[in-house]
Amino acid sequence: MINNEEDHMITLLVVKQYIKTFISKYEVYLKPLLKMILALISLMMINGKIGYMHRLDNISIVLIIALMCSFMPMNFIIFVAAAFIVLHLYALSLECAAIALVIFLVMFLLYFRFSPKDTLVLLLTPICFVLKIPYVIPLAMGLLGTPASAISVGCGVMVSYLISYFAESATALSGMAAEELTTKFRFVIDGFIDNKQMVLTIAAFAVTIILVYTIKRLSIDHAWTIAIIAGAIADVVVLLIGDMVFDTNVSIVGIIFGSIFSALIVKVVEFFAFHVDYSRVEKVQFEDDEYYYYVKAVPKITVAMPSKTVKKINTPRKKYNSSQAHK
Repeated sequence: MINNEEDHMITLLVVKQYIKTFISKYEVYLKPLLKMILALISLMMINGKIGYMHRLDNISIVLIIALMCSFMPMNFIIFVAAAFIVLHLYALSLECAAIALVIFLVMFLLYFRFSPKDTLVLLLTPICFVLKIPYVIPLAMGLLGTPASAISVGCGVMVSYLISYFAESATALSGMAAEELTTKFRFVIDGFIDNKQMVLTIAAFAVTIILVYTIKRLSIDHAWTIAIIAGAIADVVVLLIGDMVFDTNVSIVGIIFGSIFSALIVKVVEFFAFHVDYSRVEKVQFEDDEYYYYVKAVPKITVAMPSKTVKKINTPRKKYNSSQAHK
């Protein structure tokens, strides 16, 4: 039984090494392709939720812009997605577009000030909300990011709720007369800022990121696994307590099963990002003129990729017999 488990682990490690080698070898082609796919998914999601401007809700336009994004920096996709949202809301209401523009400007100031390298997170958070697995993001960023990543994740949560709010309030906003500017502004601002579920989600994700980041840096065995479990539990607890206090009407079953599924996904992320052998831990002590140093060294698990050998078989040639030729 143990040998079978070791064989499966070796197979997984070989597959991991093949994937990493493939990515590093074809990175120059894969990077633009992934940027195009990410832009395509983001813009199609926006069109599917709030496609009020029919000129933008066109697959040809989306494909052309996604192709353009593949040759631009990652942050360019964020600006394009924000422009799509503002233009769609402009087709719905000028007031909605103005409020969304102000919100985006504030978010961009926070994002570029504290976590400008978390472009992928800002784009993936709304996508994960659509896929019903938003809890993947805080767990993954707690492992791979820093506490400052809570800002980019929070911005992604705000974008998700902004899109959902305008999609749900489109009928009410369209029914208001054009003269009711003050009423529209107050309706939109109050409905978005007073969204207790959004505020609770941002707080829960921030707590999860900080907790996971803190635990995974501890000098204990299996710190990353413990951090994932603790982060998933903390996320569920904060959301459920917030639901009882603020009556946000969240789905308890959805939170629990979503967190479990998200933890499994992040466990796969851990396998590719951080995989060590705790059975070969070494503790080293040394000193200099001023300090004593105690170092815990945990070796990474590596496996040699099987090399292909080509065996050449030479078949002996049949000797030519001149006497047989004369016959």
